[in-house]
Amino acid sequence: MKKICLMIFIGVSLFSCSKGEMDRTIFIPDDDDATLPAYTEWGYNSFGAEYDRDYFLVSNSIAPCKITYRNNQLQFALFGVVHSTQKEMTLQFTIPTASPMKDLQDLLLLHNRKISIPDSCSVKISQSTDTVITVIGGELYFKRAQLLSIDDQMNRIILSGTFDLQLLKDGFPVTISNGRFDVGIPKKVFFSY
Repeated sequence: MKKICLMIFIGVSLFSCSKGEMDRTIFIPDDDDATLPAYTEWGYNSFGAEYDRDYFLVSNSIAPCKITYRNNQLQFALFGVVHSTQKEMTLQFTIPTASPMKDLQDLLLLHNRKISIPDSCSVKISQSTDTVITVIGGELYFKRAQLLSIDDQMNRIILSGTFDLQLLKDGFPVTISNGRFDVGIPKKVFFSY
């Protein structure tokens, strides 16, 4: 019953939205910490995490996520800003894959997949200044990967999940915690070569 209600809601929502509307970010504040987005599985193109005493958040002026598959590795990159400075930052996870992910629909293989960091995944943080990071531990969890079709045509894959990281940034400990993402991945942000 819950799935039927979800599909009806998505269908009505999509019927009333243009394609451009589906690509925009919808920020629903979390009940416990309004600076973070709530965890959702609706493809709201949103993400956020506590970044020590600050936040790493989605920005309306930057595409929130891009995915690249190349040489048996999947790069899942979140593009946003550090809340207090509004400086851009990219958090990129590189995941070795056993199966090729050459088509958008192959992202469904990520459903309910927990990835240990740094054992099964490498991480890179890019900011305006070069920083050297050493990842100590963490987890990337793709709780849900779902296909969104419109008029029986695949439109995008919605990836939702959580992440936490402990790392050394230029030799100093940094924690990225309570991370969550809910992003719609259309063909234009999925690159396979």
